Amino acid sequence: MKACVALEDGTVFAGKSFTGSGETSGEVVFNTAMSGYQELLSDPSYKGQIVTMTYPLIGNYGVNDEDMESARVQVEALIVREYCPFPSNFRAQGTLAELLQKYGVLGIEGVDTRALTRHLRQAGAMRGVISTQDLDHVSLVAKAKQSLSLVGRDLAREVTCRKPYGWTAAGAVSGSNFTTADAGRYRVVAIDYGMKYNQLRLLRERDCRVQVVPSDTDAATILAMNPDGIFLTNGPGDPAGIKGATEIIRGLLGCEPIFGICLGHQLLGLAYGGRTYKLKFGHRGSNQPVKDLTTGKVEITSQNHGFCLDKDSLDPREVELTHINLNDNSVEGIRHRRFPAFSVQYHPEHAPGPHDAVYLFDRFVQMMAGQGSSR
Repeated sequence: MKACVALEDGTVFAGKSFTGSGETSGEVVFNTAMSGYQELLSDPSYKGQIVTMTYPLIGNYGVNDEDMESARVQVEALIVREYCPFPSNFRAQGTLAELLQKYGVLGIEGVDTRALTRHLRQAGAMRGVISTQDLDHVSLVAKAKQSLSLVGRDLAREVTCRKPYGWTAAGAVSGSNFTTADAGRYRVVAIDYGMKYNQLRLLRERDCRVQVVPSDTDAATILAMNPDGIFLTNGPGDPAGIKGATEIIRGLLGCEPIFGICLGHQLLGLAYGGRTYKLKFGHRGSNQPVKDLTTGKVEITSQNHGFCLDKDSLDPREVELTHINLNDNSVEGIRHRRFPAFSVQYHPEHAPGPHDAVYLFDRFVQMMAGQGSSR
């Protein structure tokens, strides 16, 4: 089935669908990971985006239930050079096409992904439309120009949990105030901006009892749960577009230790009085080099973000820069000088990706222990 990928600047790429008929729009971005396609497809940080894989062969190891990082596929569409319809792996429970079809997500193959990636690197990530139903280039480019931008949108509201739940060995169990969460010494409230499940698994493994709450839960409600720590999760889109988030975080600063990842990191920076800006084509992949300025060590990290904190907007008397990206010197980590709060732009939960940065979860637990928790 023929398909077209049209970008808002008038560029059009040809391909064919391996999931059936359809049409969708989103911001077209690229990911440089060689594997881990199921984890990134189910990462809520990709809400509103059409993902292009730079690795040429995708689908060869199939999909399985264990590798889902949320309750569904989150991307708007997937673009690959070549799709493998016959996976060979002992963990495979189905094909990539079957997973995409289950959630009504388009998959396109046969696209010159090298040319598309090069174009996005030079021109920047941009809005696009994929269609098997309308193959008229002029029409598709017009649709791309009219599609929604990520800038200013509150995408976290679209992917956050609708009701609080506790995290258990079996997964999420609906309930509030830690009543359904597995037992643990440290009570952690996770504010869900679009989290990945492995963050919760790693917290639970570190003797944390985790209560997840929707993104608009107010500070008073969170503090009334008497947590030992507060976790700000990853999520999609523009941090400045999330209504009320910075006010909620400001109400939590100085009360209990705070650990933020990705979007949570950006929101923490905004709560400090900083600013964010949109990167030209973003950082997406599992091979991003980051330097820890406190130790001098370099970590290879997994990343997925299109916005970044402006380091010049942060008051150095209040906020310390702890990590930088070695590709472009952008902000990758900060910590507050007075409050027990720190955050990183990358994904230390390694799903998919390297394990270099998993120590940050230990650091969060140590921070809670230092506050005198006895639960």
